[in-house]
Amino acid sequence: MGEVAVMHSESLPFECKDLKHVNVNEVYTPQSNADHVPVEELKQSTDNNKISELQERGYMQYGCSHYRRRCRIRAPCCNEVFDCRHCHNEAKNNINIDQKYRHDIPRHQVRQVICSLCGTEQEVRQNCINCGVCMGKYFCETCKLFDDDISKQQYHCNGCGICRVGGCENFFHCYKCGCCYSVMLKNSHPCVEGAMHHDCPVCFEYLFESTNDVTVMPCGHTIHKRCLDEMRKHLQYACPLCSKSVCDMSKVWERFDLEIAATPMPEQFQNKMVWILCNDCGETSHVQFHVVAQKCSYCKSYNTRQTRG
Repeated sequence: MGEVAVMHSESLPFECKDLKHVNVNEVYTPQSNADHVPVEELKQSTDNNKISELQERGYMQYGCSHYRRRCRIRAPCCNEVFDCRHCHNEAKNNINIDQKYRHDIPRHQVRQVICSLCGTEQEVRQNCINCGVCMGKYFCETCKLFDDDISKQQYHCNGCGICRVGGCENFFHCYKCGCCYSVMLKNSHPCVEGAMHHDCPVCFEYLFESTNDVTVMPCGHTIHKRCLDEMRKHLQYACPLCSKSVCDMSKVWERFDLEIAATPMPEQFQNKMVWILCNDCGETSHVQFHVVAQKCSYCKSYNTRQTRG
């Protein structure tokens, strides 16, 4: 770092040869800092406090189940007013709506918002042009997103083109996968082209814009965390897309070894050989047939399928 030069001014010599000629009223008396604050600055400070109070009115008192915000949006697609884009999509994709009329809102095309406090409709902006209230502590002009609950640590990702939550310092954008991942996966996740730009293989919700937690499986495919947990509850441990194991299965394979050893095959099948394909390593093996499972000769996984006898 560069050195900081501190300038010291020397006091000027002062000589008073005859103190009796010094008038007491002429002696300098230092004043408090408050006495030196210009009137303009005090007025500016008061004005700023008033503006802040106006902007804070109704904080966290308005919104819907998706966002706490002080405005509503006019959908450019159907010209109707909704609390947020999720409210619009839920209403317009309801099973009771004729399929030909179902649609999602084009979020980036929203142009008009309605202040929840004064009802003024206006172009998208953070502060109401009529009453001055802040319509969302977090505001993204690109995504037309308002949210008073900034504890979510929202941030806009230019790579994704949308806002994410969790704090930009905790995530990075993978341009091959086309999405944001935790920094813990920066040097370890397997890249899959457009990994997030597809539906969840379990519930079929579009993952890229999902508000639910998404996790990356060891194979690189993505899935809702809750859907993966549900799979495990039903003893499903293979990726629904590529059939690779979704976790360390070594302990399970050891149990398979014990079960196969305790279950000898009938004599007519003891020398039967079959070809298998391993879902985990992708290798083909010629192994002995067993009714329980066939073990890969390369990675020792039992996550295999028989290709021919």
